[in-house]
Amino acid sequence: MTDRGYEKSGAGANVVRLVEGPAIAGAPKRPLIQLDNLSKRYGGHTVLEGIDLEVMSGEVVAIIGPSGSGKSTLLRCINYLEPPDGGLVTIGDITLSAAIPASSTELARLRRSVGMVFQSFNLFPHMTVLRNISLAQERVLGRSRKEAEERSMQLLKRVGLGDKAGQYPARCSGGQQQRVAIARSLALDPQVMLFDEPTSALDPELGLEVLAVMRELAETGMTMIVVTHEMSFAENVSDTVMIMADGRIVEKGPSTEVMRNPQHERTKRFLRAVHDR
Repeated sequence: MTDRGYEKSGAGANVVRLVEGPAIAGAPKRPLIQLDNLSKRYGGHTVLEGIDLEVMSGEVVAIIGPSGSGKSTLLRCINYLEPPDGGLVTIGDITLSAAIPASSTELARLRRSVGMVFQSFNLFPHMTVLRNISLAQERVLGRSRKEAEERSMQLLKRVGLGDKAGQYPARCSGGQQQRVAIARSLALDPQVMLFDEPTSALDPELGLEVLAVMRELAETGMTMIVVTHEMSFAENVSDTVMIMADGRIVEKGPSTEVMRNPQHERTKRFLRAVHDR
C-alpha cells in the first residue's frame, strides 16, 4: 500500500496502526475497509486469491457469484473467523497482516468493529429474545442489564419486533429470528455489518421482512458487505456489486452498471443463468 505510513501499536504487537499525519485540505477519504492481496487456502486448494477491495464508510457492497466461489470465506476472513493465509485486512485504523499470527486481544479489537449475520440465526433457545440481544452488551461492552435491555428494546422496535421481547426463539418465525439476529449484531454498535446469505434459509415472504430491515440499515448509512442471491437487492439497494468466481473478483462496479451491462463474460454467464432459472 503506497503513500500510507504504519507503525506497530506496541512492543511485539501484531496490530499495525495507520500513522496519522496532519490533515490535508481536499485529501481523499480513506476507506473504512481495505483488503490487500488477500488469499486463503485449505490444504492444496486455493479458495481466495489476490483479493483487493476498498469499502468506504456508508457504502453497501453486494457480493454475488456461483456457489463455491469463495464469497462466504471472504466474509469470514474479513473478521478473522477464518484467518487468511496472505495479505492485509484493514478496518478503520487497525490493520492485521496474515504474515503475523493475531493474538486474542487483537482479534477482539478487530471483531469489535464488525457485526456479522449468518444464514443460521444462532440464537440461544433457552433465553428470551430480549436476553439474546442484551447478553453480549453486558459481557462485551460492560453495559448494565438495565442499559442493555433499553438498547435492546430500541433495536427490537427498529426491526419491527418490539412485541416479541418476552418470547423465546422457538415461538418466532424464521424471518423474525433473523431480524433478532440483526438486532443482536447492531446492539454492539459495529462500524460494519457483514451478511452471509441472510435470507437463503427463509421462504420468499419471510425473506422480504429481513430485506426490508437491511434496506433501512442501508438508507441510514450503515456500511455493509452482503453476500446474497437476491438480485433485486444487489441492484437496487447496494452501491457496488462484486462478482466472484473461482476465488477471485471477476468484475466490480456500480450496481446498476454491473447488473444491466456486465463486461466480463463470466459475469454475463452467471447473470444469464440466474435470470433463466
